[in-house]
Amino acid sequence: MNFIKTDNIKGDIFGGVTAGIVALPLALAFGIQAFGGINHPSASAMGALAGLVGATLLGFFAALFGGTHSQISGPTGPMTVVTASLVSAAWTASSGNFSAVLIAMAMAGIFCGLFQILFGIIRIGKYVRYIPQPVLSGFMSGIGVIIILQQIYPLLGLKSPVMVIDMIADFPQMVANGISIEALLYGLGTIAVIYLFPYITKKVPSTLVALVILTIVSIACSFDAALTIGNIPAGLPMPFFAKEGIELTGLDWWSIIEASIVPGLTLAGLGSIDTLLTSVVADNITKTKHDSNRELIGQGIGNACSGLFCGIAGAGATMRTVVNIKSGGRSQISGMVHALFLLAILLGLGSLVQYVPLSVLAGILLTVGMGIIDFRGFKDLVRIPKADAFVLLVVFLMTVFVDLLTAVGIGMVIACVLFMKRSGDLVEKEYEGGLLSDGFDKDTPWADEEDVSEEMKKQIYIQRLDGPIFFGSVTGFQNTMHKVPNDPNIKTVIIRMRRVNFMDQSGAYAMETCIKDLQAMGKEVLLTIIQPQPSLIMHKMHIIPTLVAEEQTFATFEDCIEYVKKG
Repeated sequence: MNFIKTDNIKGDIFGGVTAGIVALPLALAFGIQAFGGINHPSASAMGALAGLVGATLLGFFAALFGGTHSQISGPTGPMTVVTASLVSAAWTASSGNFSAVLIAMAMAGIFCGLFQILFGIIRIGKYVRYIPQPVLSGFMSGIGVIIILQQIYPLLGLKSPVMVIDMIADFPQMVANGISIEALLYGLGTIAVIYLFPYITKKVPSTLVALVILTIVSIACSFDAALTIGNIPAGLPMPFFAKEGIELTGLDWWSIIEASIVPGLTLAGLGSIDTLLTSVVADNITKTKHDSNRELIGQGIGNACSGLFCGIAGAGATMRTVVNIKSGGRSQISGMVHALFLLAILLGLGSLVQYVPLSVLAGILLTVGMGIIDFRGFKDLVRIPKADAFVLLVVFLMTVFVDLLTAVGIGMVIACVLFMKRSGDLVEKEYEGGLLSDGFDKDTPWADEEDVSEEMKKQIYIQRLDGPIFFGSVTGFQNTMHKVPNDPNIKTVIIRMRRVNFMDQSGAYAMETCIKDLQAMGKEVLLTIIQPQPSLIMHKMHIIPTLVAEEQTFATFEDCIEYVKKG
């Protein structure tokens, strides 16, 4: 395990414990959400236990075997939505057999892990970067809406339906039948603490503060025990085939396994996307480089172990990973410490968790759902290309009202078809204009740069871009821009865009981030020869003139150099 660094033990321990504190209320909340669609007296308690077991086992083994130094893994919103659908379907198919539900969830987790290990072995991780921004935006926003719709019911002290259509259609009647004002107050109090407490201090996670304060208040006020988690079994997790209360005889094993394969594949796909996107976030903060295929193998081992012990499947968790990094975590030791902290909670404090009101956890998840929705993507719908806006809306609606895997699949197909059409149209125009025959190479100086003096070359950095900046080329573009040296002698970065003939939403966001990074380094950013389509997108997205003023864009390279000389 030479991939694991041991030169930051103190930071890793503190980061891991902090991430564990943040993970505790989320693990409980996601676990209960997974079992929220079944009517069983032990559903909440078993759900909370499944969330803790999943966070512990996945968190430990994904860190131990994974390929991202500071990744924190555990239950996440997208994975929990799929698990909740699986649990509800198994409950219905088995006519209310709780053992069949637990086994189906366990098998789906094991299949999820096996598929992810396969993904890593066949090196599929690199292809995640080809998922366009509108697909991710619509998908994540749909997940956020589903979580919000599901949690409105426990916020009111009610049992949530399984299907989104039913959540919407049944809401007026269920509310008319009566809600728990007390549960609503605890839920709203939780939301208020989560959003307001950071104004006091950000050193303590506001979700944990809300969980502790509102639970203590509910105990003092003798809150209805029927609307709390209930007693969670203490002790070390046991495999599903040896777990107390699970009856293995009389089950249709083949039907259970058959019904778990597709959800397992769905979990594997979503978990891989979720994880690798979080790995990219971790890389950007720590300036490191993750091993995507090794990360998938680590996630697969973690999810398989989690499933074996009746924990819910999960993925790399962005918020918990960022908290870990900001708290000093830099190696995989921090992820393992986070898991061991949760294990200690599972072994020693399970009896205290039983008093947590379900509406408090609903309040926590409502804020999670709000955080998942890509409000910026919706706000930019009128600015981004119409094709991107169409893809975003289709994926969003299909995620909410159809299913997650279909939404992503159809979104990818539409995005690829529209991109091929746009690329074909642009290539035809380029050939007609003779732009492809100039022999320019992005890595060597262009002919019009010969007159730049050696003295000026010490003060400027010329970044030449070649080709469209779209969802499939964003990674390469970012790698190119990261080559700009952080040299204090270099005051100006000139980005040459003559060869950039197309830019989509993903490319615009990437360009915006790179410009902000350069400006944060104290560099003045100048843009030359911006072609019509990228120019339109950059103006609509307010990159020009908000980040780069109009007078810092130039029709020729010579005009740009004259501007630098005058400066």
